[in-house]
Amino acid sequence: MRVLWNEVIGFVFICLGVMMGFSTYRNFRDVNEHGSPLPLIGGSLFALLMIYFGVTSFLRARRIGRS
Repeated sequence: MRVLWNEVIGFVFICLGVMMGFSTYRNFRDVNEHGSPLPLIGGSLFALLMIYFGVTSFLRARRIGRS
């Protein structure tokens, strides 16, 4: 049950990270043509953090499954 939980949470985090990455890029391209790169940097860091959480959750599920 713990393996499945970690896999589901990992999937949710990866989906959130990918959606946030695409949304950040699209909003930066459409709205902020000649402005500050801070929204792009902030959104990208958040998306990478969500993807990191997802990957580590899958790795944790794999480790739990092997023991």
